[in-house]
Amino acid sequence: MRAIQIEQYGGPEVLRRVDIEIPSPARGEVLVRVACAGVNFMDVHTRQGKYRNSKTYPVRPPCTLGMEGAGEVIGLGPDVPSIKTGDRVAWCISWGAYADYAVVPVQRVARIPPQISYELAAAAIFQGSTAHYLVEDVAQLRPGSTCLVHAASGGIGQMLVQLARRRGAVVFATASTDSKADIARKRGADHVMLYENGRFADDIRAATDGRGVDVVFDAIGRATLRDSFRATRTRGLVVNYGSVSGSLGDLDPYELGEAGSLFLTRPRLADYLSDRTTTQRRAEEIFAALEDGTLRLDISARYTLDQVEIAHAALENRRQLGKAILLIA
Repeated sequence: MRAIQIEQYGGPEVLRRVDIEIPSPARGEVLVRVACAGVNFMDVHTRQGKYRNSKTYPVRPPCTLGMEGAGEVIGLGPDVPSIKTGDRVAWCISWGAYADYAVVPVQRVARIPPQISYELAAAAIFQGSTAHYLVEDVAQLRPGSTCLVHAASGGIGQMLVQLARRRGAVVFATASTDSKADIARKRGADHVMLYENGRFADDIRAATDGRGVDVVFDAIGRATLRDSFRATRTRGLVVNYGSVSGSLGDLDPYELGEAGSLFLTRPRLADYLSDRTTTQRRAEEIFAALEDGTLRLDISARYTLDQVEIAHAALENRRQLGKAILLIA
């Protein structure tokens, strides 16, 4: 079968198409004929080596890339409950989707309803599940809550804006350009502003009569995190779920006290997809929202497996807005 692998960390040039044997599912795994694979920053970060020391995501070269996909189950390992051959499924944070076939742990697999295409499922399962656990489990937003979504024009950012609005929250959003700010507005953000070297925190304080927001969703990291503290109310929550601009290596917990006894968390999706029931529940809620139109996701680019280097370069260089997928089958 065809597969896109890396043997060392580096730029898009280290991506290699190889021909390997079709894998066999082990205990608790399913074999899937892959139809589509999502293209995500986690794939870029895997290729770059940002997870080389991760215990949560222990993927190391040589390996097949692609941590999100959709396709048909064609084989079962021992001890696989409630999934059968022929099922249409999607999954995320299980590597190997950049290939004709992939083995996936059953706890990562969610059935796809008939009305959701493989393309849409592969585009939605990771970003949708991420936004779902952040809004529902970590932040526990409710009607009247206030939140700030950084990078609101990005894939997860757009999902966060929409799911927060579905929960009845008031949504503040940031973006780096006016055109990206327009995307956040179209997704339903109530107040949209540019970063402007941290000025967003002053604008939010002014808009909330000095109070600040209840929750900040910050995937930027070093460039925004301290100003995110300034934008958060006393005893509020800052959710740092990514570090696109780099990590804040000199943070003293004392700063959280000085900023108003804040709570700071760095969650990871793997800890919120610990069993198949939870994985299926999150997926079903995302798929239902996509079906009824209360959640929108645009697939902005489609690539073949042979164009994976182009897809990675476009995402890494921020030329790719919206979700891209690889068409495998």
